[in-house]
Amino acid sequence: MADKSRILAPDAAGIAAAAAILRAGGLVAVPTETVYGLAARADQPHAVAGIYAAKGRPSFNPLIVHVADVAQAHGLASLPPLALRLAAAFWPGPLTLVLPRRPDAAVASLVTAGLDTIALRCPAHPVMQQLVRAVGPLAAPSANASGRISPTRAAHVLASLAQVPVIDAGPCAAGVESTIVAVDGAGWRLLRPGAVAVEAIAAVAGAPLAAAPPATVQAPGMLASHYAPAQPVRLEARTAMPQEYHIGFGPVAGDASLSASGDLAEAAARLFDLLHAAQASGRTGIAVAPVPRHGLGLAINDRLARAAAPRL
Repeated sequence: MADKSRILAPDAAGIAAAAAILRAGGLVAVPTETVYGLAARADQPHAVAGIYAAKGRPSFNPLIVHVADVAQAHGLASLPPLALRLAAAFWPGPLTLVLPRRPDAAVASLVTAGLDTIALRCPAHPVMQQLVRAVGPLAAPSANASGRISPTRAAHVLASLAQVPVIDAGPCAAGVESTIVAVDGAGWRLLRPGAVAVEAIAAVAGAPLAAAPPATVQAPGMLASHYAPAQPVRLEARTAMPQEYHIGFGPVAGDASLSASGDLAEAAARLFDLLHAAQASGRTGIAVAPVPRHGLGLAINDRLARAAAPRL
């Protein structure tokens, strides 16, 4: 049963209580428009270390820092003209920019995992916005055990992480994490597809730069195995085998559907919810119907491929 004593309301009193915990170096799970994040002050090494400990997250996996606006971002990173154009188009919103870190940036070294870049996002959710404005930049990966299904509801956080308080603002609107791009001079590279379609970014910034896969993890969500339920996941499944929970899409009904009408935005919003439901179903496997690979379908297929990858 969920520990209701850990739940904070998304009102002034709840946000003030969360801000006090964060200022004191503690952790709070916070709703965003993508998924729930596990937040800590980005400038406090002990607090950031607490994120890694609570999640069981490998220390080579960097964190996204959430900022209130472009002005706050300027204090942490160098923003070339292309980055400013992307921020003007998509901030606040689910786009993360990987940028050159300022040498004097007030962030704990664990945040960037030793890299000379920093991943920044300006969230659109009013609760996270109020906390960032009240406390300062917040490091906040997804609020779940590392490598497991991302949380889109407070109940998912309560089931995955022990003791951490959570502001319950209901289900997340987008349902998949932010799109991550690295701004490299006058061009950009896609590091992780997400809630902003690649086509929308290209309309603002031109075609992405072609690049080989990096030798090191440059941003969150780049590990081969990630977002994984306890059971094995089988993709492109138009039918289910015995003891598989079948997640449908479009004409494939399944046990439950990402979107019966084939709407990719609805499918993205329901993806992690249905993976949580499948994990709790008692079945020994999970099968997922084919999902188109364009628009938000690129992010959906990325998460599914990592969920189905061999476990680390």
